[in-house]
Amino acid sequence: MKSWHKTGCVLCAQNCGIEVQVENNRMIKVRPDKLNPRSQGYVCRKGLNVIYHQYPADRLTEPMKRVGDNFESISWDQAIAEIAGKLVELVEQYGPRCLAYMGGSSQGGHMEAAFGLGILRAMGSQYYYSSAGQEFCGSWWVTGRVFGKQYNIAGPDEHESEMLIAWGWNGMQSHQMPRAPKVLSEFSKDPNRLLVAIDPHRSETANIANIHLPVRPGTDALLMKAMIAIILEEGWEAADYLRKHVDGWRKIRPWFEGFDARSAAGICMVDYHQVRELCRLMTTRRWSVHTDLGIYMGRHSTLNSHLVHILGAVCGIFGVRGGNVIPGMVMPMGYHADERNPDTWRTVTTHLPPAAAGSFPAAAMPEEILSDHPDRLRTVLVSACNPLRAYPDTSAYETAFGKLDLLVVNDIVMSETARLAHYVLPCRTFYESWDATFFPWTYPEVYFQLRRPVVEPPAPCLEAAQIHTLLADKLGIVPEIASEVYQAAQNDRMTYGAELMTWAAGEPGAMAAMPFVLAQTLGRQWDSAAKAALWGLLMTAPKMFQENAARAGFEPGIDQGDRIFQALLDTPQGLWVGRADADNPMGSIRTPSGKIEIHIPELAAQAEALNAESEAEDLRLPDEFPLILSAGRHMKFNANTLMRNPAWNKDRRACTVAVNPADADALGLTDRQQVRVTTEAGSDVGELQVSESVRPGCVLIPHGFGLIYEGRTYGINVNRLTKNTHRDPIGTPLHRFVPCRVEGMTNDD
Repeated sequence: MKSWHKTGCVLCAQNCGIEVQVENNRMIKVRPDKLNPRSQGYVCRKGLNVIYHQYPADRLTEPMKRVGDNFESISWDQAIAEIAGKLVELVEQYGPRCLAYMGGSSQGGHMEAAFGLGILRAMGSQYYYSSAGQEFCGSWWVTGRVFGKQYNIAGPDEHESEMLIAWGWNGMQSHQMPRAPKVLSEFSKDPNRLLVAIDPHRSETANIANIHLPVRPGTDALLMKAMIAIILEEGWEAADYLRKHVDGWRKIRPWFEGFDARSAAGICMVDYHQVRELCRLMTTRRWSVHTDLGIYMGRHSTLNSHLVHILGAVCGIFGVRGGNVIPGMVMPMGYHADERNPDTWRTVTTHLPPAAAGSFPAAAMPEEILSDHPDRLRTVLVSACNPLRAYPDTSAYETAFGKLDLLVVNDIVMSETARLAHYVLPCRTFYESWDATFFPWTYPEVYFQLRRPVVEPPAPCLEAAQIHTLLADKLGIVPEIASEVYQAAQNDRMTYGAELMTWAAGEPGAMAAMPFVLAQTLGRQWDSAAKAALWGLLMTAPKMFQENAARAGFEPGIDQGDRIFQALLDTPQGLWVGRADADNPMGSIRTPSGKIEIHIPELAAQAEALNAESEAEDLRLPDEFPLILSAGRHMKFNANTLMRNPAWNKDRRACTVAVNPADADALGLTDRQQVRVTTEAGSDVGELQVSESVRPGCVLIPHGFGLIYEGRTYGINVNRLTKNTHRDPIGTPLHRFVPCRVEGMTNDD
């Protein structure tokens, strides 16, 4: 019998609502969910093809152990016992700094993070790595200084904006906003609103924008400084706002006074008068900005993020409706980790902080493993991610992972990373599990969806959270749980909660191990550690979420969390579980002053010294690499490494080396021919695409390819062309500015 089930897409952070048709325990069709309150019936082609993610040919269904150059299947008991034994041995011999956990940041599920971090902390380590540390180190570090918490990311309140600026963001392809293509199209067509794209390329977003500033690659920071200088020179700054809401403005204002904005515009290769007109609009209209990897992974990454916050503050857009606001959250994305606190670790070799909401830079991991430092990394637990294709410098990662004493990978497939592991543990997919994500994409409403299994998993497969729980139990992290708690888990949830708290009050290790306790008791009844942990999370939610929930109609009380949990069970398409205090949008700022703290001492010298002359010299490319590679093009045809079967892109030009016609002519190249791209890191071969949308002098290659599927490699692995050391001082790889060359292939190649 066929049946339809409400769920969500797991291929990007929007998690658009979908409905899946199931027959004989197999997903067979996908359609948009019109009742999902956030996506409202919108879904892109990735979500409609999610069945390709669910059923890869290389699905894992039993624990695997490396024996020589091969893998052998083993039992769960043997796998967990051996892994736990080796972990204890390594930590006892080398100390807790030898251990890292890399996971908890999948686009489809965040619930395992509490469990992975629980093991990490119980073993005494702080070395958490995630995808946030791949892209957002500089950005979130700046956010932590400006707004007080690294996870307090001020997103655009686009529904109330009169002008939306897409800076380094191609939302028509990459989304990162609910219903992004529809929202952007509405902006561009509305005579009372404006869509602005600041992007070197004529991207799909730039193509529909009312204003496009084709900034020269690598000069975003210089352009921002010029814009701030123009605003000050014209006297257009939001003086009252700066006085009331911003701390540190007087210290940094001299950086921009007398700055030669005209010369800067020339270096940025944009029209000064167009820039000045945009500045006028930014000081007379209610606007918001959406930044993305063009900023975060561009040249001057952290400085870009700092200056865009200064620009926004000068225009008075933060913490106001229609500007950029800190959204409400069920739970913060990560945690605040300020390296100025002496208890916060840095990496021992690269001396980098956990800048991305507690996450260390992924680009640093190879050096931390290959170092001869006595506290180097020796064991890594990888869960639901594929660093051998997702993170910079594949070659460095291959060498580093080959040197580990213990590499454990939880995944649904034998991924490129899993092939190097000592143990590979089979996960349930996100459509076989209870799971959720905590992306805070809406304002003022707070959306949440608890996804439930729509098909049964292969019998040996477990949730990542369940795998972590087995390991924690074998490591002795879980205290002995009273029989009364197990018995209470068979009753109603509030009775269970009362018994749990009574026991925990007398058990010193209970609270630190609470996710595992919930998994061992309530989770056994539900066959889901993640579902049990979510109930516990809602029952002990932060005060701010409780207040937001009350504004959404969930009256305060000891059972508020349980009522929200039940509402999520009753509403599979998700619902508005909270509403931020829109009357006090500044209320989420957590700086010592209570204001937007715009002066960051560590960046002062770099910001002050930035000028047209120095940039003109620094932007010179070496003769060996005369082009600029943007490594990681967003397209409708890539989904990180989650869609392994290339059939989902059949007959489409999914992975190409895109260049401008002028560059193709100068190099004697033609569309569709095979070309070799070479950088400092290495080289790879792919199909040339000649496109007017690419800026002259630039090369675009998408990410998420180079995957090995049924023994064949499909597309270019762009991270084979990036160096992990080509990064910002805070740790973000500079993927949007990689010097390269492109050459046609000959018969001898």
